[in-house]
Amino acid sequence: MRIAHLRQRLRDLGAKPCHEDRLLRGWSQVCSYDRKNSAAETFFPLELRNELPAIEAELNGLARLRSEYPAALSPTLSRIAGEGANVALRATSNNEGVARLLVELRDGQMVESVLLPRGGLCVSTQVGCAVGCVFCMSGRAGLLRQLGSAEIVAQVVLARKRRAVSKVVFMGMGEPAHNLDNVLEAIELLGTQGNIGHKNLVFSTVGDPRVFERLSHETVKPALALSLHTTDAALRASLLPRAPQIAIEELVERGEAYARATGYPVQYQWTLIEGVNDSDAEVERIAQLLSGKYTIMNFIPFNEVDGLDYRRPSPERIASMVQFLKQHGILAKIRDSAGQEIEGACGQLRARAVKAA
Repeated sequence: MRIAHLRQRLRDLGAKPCHEDRLLRGWSQVCSYDRKNSAAETFFPLELRNELPAIEAELNGLARLRSEYPAALSPTLSRIAGEGANVALRATSNNEGVARLLVELRDGQMVESVLLPRGGLCVSTQVGCAVGCVFCMSGRAGLLRQLGSAEIVAQVVLARKRRAVSKVVFMGMGEPAHNLDNVLEAIELLGTQGNIGHKNLVFSTVGDPRVFERLSHETVKPALALSLHTTDAALRASLLPRAPQIAIEELVERGEAYARATGYPVQYQWTLIEGVNDSDAEVERIAQLLSGKYTIMNFIPFNEVDGLDYRRPSPERIASMVQFLKQHGILAKIRDSAGQEIEGACGQLRARAVKAA
């Protein structure tokens, strides 16, 4: 379901902008109204009132919780924190409320959402992914289908029924740029009726040119996260085999232009893989590439995946990379993947559920 189609359906039932706004706010913020209340009873047009139960049932059926996997602080981050390393550690010693959610859609397909610390939520935008990152489980089966914009928002609604959500990152299963219309439609609703600050809506991409063309013209301009993973063009092409072939320097320049235009720093994503992209040469090139840029480097220690030989670097190595960038004036943080201890790398929960079916 697309939000645009839902809006048209409401208008066909006699809804004015105020009625549409109230319904979408109620749905996306999980705040209901009492139909027996006389004010609510007369607020909506009669034809719309008669259809409300069916509409609400349809919205509630867009996504349901299949299973939940609470996540403790990963061993890597626990050890770094325990050593007292002078790093910006984006994890809490108590990860209460952090969990991976396996979400079943109306047609039986499954995606993953992640409850993050401090009211964050990571949502999926596709079932599977076409980029084929070699270290990611989501892309191993390829792209199965796009999510409608209402299905994307439904993941937020599902999470909000469990706890408050004040930040949404679009970096779960899928490449948001490959489902751009639906993702931007979901972002617009969440940034207006959904009551989430624009800088707390984070659009993640491997660097599709359409993102830079579209985002700056949107009413709701999200923050931007770019999946970089290496400064070596040949290595990046092998790690992200179907990502657009944009020069890394150009990608950074386009990100910088958007950051300066919106006032939100670009968040660079870097999955740390031992012996692949954790060398001294890499961290030195990061410092050169991002010097003077309005940016944050997010290091994500690799989350082990069945069938892959990749490993995450040692806690000491991760800490030294963060410290090096800090000494060169670049803000670097460690992002835990919130799933290491339950083998919950992106797409792995879905893969296990499909295999067991």
